[in-house]
Amino acid sequence: MAYMATEKKETDYHIGHRERMRKRLLSEDADKMSDCDLLEMVLMCAVPRRDVKPLAKKLLEKYGSFAGVINAPAEDITCVKGVGTGVISFFKVIRQSALRLIKTEIDSEPVINNIEKLADYCIAKIGRDKVESLRIMFFDTKFKLIADELFATGTVDRVSVFPREVLKKVITFGAASFVLVHNHPSGDLAPSDDDISMTRKIMAAAESLNVKVIDHLIVSKNGYVSFKAQGLI
Repeated sequence: MAYMATEKKETDYHIGHRERMRKRLLSEDADKMSDCDLLEMVLMCAVPRRDVKPLAKKLLEKYGSFAGVINAPAEDITCVKGVGTGVISFFKVIRQSALRLIKTEIDSEPVINNIEKLADYCIAKIGRDKVESLRIMFFDTKFKLIADELFATGTVDRVSVFPREVLKKVITFGAASFVLVHNHPSGDLAPSDDDISMTRKIMAAAESLNVKVIDHLIVSKNGYVSFKAQGLI
């Protein structure tokens, strides 16, 4: 009976702790919550009836930040004891919700005035990927987004694309302009000679259709670089 009483007391404590955490979230500015507290709140929704603070700390130790945890590949994060399909599904919901919120902001005004928000979206989308990929974002004559296409996937340090394949997509979507986006898994945002050469070949091909290359963004988890801002376009 003594054991049962102790178990009940511990359960009551965890229930009370969860309620206190919810009150903090509702009564305070969420920006004041630490990554650990915010992640614990997320895990509380995904894992009922368990103390999840130790798991939150373990995940933050492994991935460094709240964003690092949410963006961790499913095949990697499942290796952490305590993480199951429920947790992975909840993380995916949060990530997709964030992407859609950012994309809504992109759609709210012409991209020509909105490169920073576009870069934020691309960082969230592919900034933490482990291999390079090229996305192309196609726009109409009013610089409104028509399509966001994963165009090519490469290796850890290279991705290639043929200009004629880009032109095929331009014609398919009836695009008036587009933005090239690719990621550098290494975190080094400096454009390589191959990056610059590829961009200029695509620009030359686009000019034959009177289509404008607005920018080429290189993104990583550390931020982004704009070819236009660097004077490369």
